[in-house]
Amino acid sequence: MTAPVLLVIAHGSRDPRHAATVHALTARVRSLRPGLRVATGFLDFNAPSVPQVLERLAAQGAQDVVALPLLLTRAFHAKSDIPTVLREARSRLPRLRVRQAEVLGPSPLLNSALERRLHEAGIRPGDRSSTGLVLASAGSTDPEAIAVIAEIARELRHTGWCSVRPAFASATSPTGFPRTEDAVRALRDEGVRRVAVAPYVIAPGRLPDRIAEGAAGADVLADVLGAAPELARLLLTRYDGARVPAARTAALTA
Repeated sequence: MTAPVLLVIAHGSRDPRHAATVHALTARVRSLRPGLRVATGFLDFNAPSVPQVLERLAAQGAQDVVALPLLLTRAFHAKSDIPTVLREARSRLPRLRVRQAEVLGPSPLLNSALERRLHEAGIRPGDRSSTGLVLASAGSTDPEAIAVIAEIARELRHTGWCSVRPAFASATSPTGFPRTEDAVRALRDEGVRRVAVAPYVIAPGRLPDRIAEGAAGADVLADVLGAAPELARLLLTRYDGARVPAARTAALTA
């Protein structure tokens, strides 16, 4: 049975670094699983759009697609935008089966990618006890997404950091998550000797740039998660999780 096409759905950005990072990540996915067909579609700003990719796949004879949101939390795009786009595509392309995979987070692989970027920025294991960490995400008003970021911060506290504070690049959340610069300042006020900022975002763009600006008072700024090998492995994990139930159903009904 032919494996479903993996369609990675990215948000898109006017910043050309965004699309370049997405394509670097999907290239790494292909290298991990040669033979798997991997396509990329964008919700906004970049081409090709998700409907364009699905129409092209259908015209080329594809029958089964796993649509994987390149998102770290289940918020508006995962709950509304993407399901709407996929639902409309199904109505236009009835012979193309399209399933939506789970978002990437939370996952230990994401935490490992975050640790990788901090290590690359100069943080060593022995530095944690004297370093405060700002976990800086893009921001959301969705309670589920906010809870996930808070839980990740709690998990990171148990890995040796002297303090961990979640922060948002966008406006202050209903939970009171501060902006990046305010979280850095709060750690300084607590007397933390060293402050590191870890962007919990996948690709460069406007909000990651805002995180970087807010990290001006920190000692260390890690890079975005980007095309980290852990992310590529996670994409395949989510893909497999979406396609295995269908494979089992086909086997049972054969």
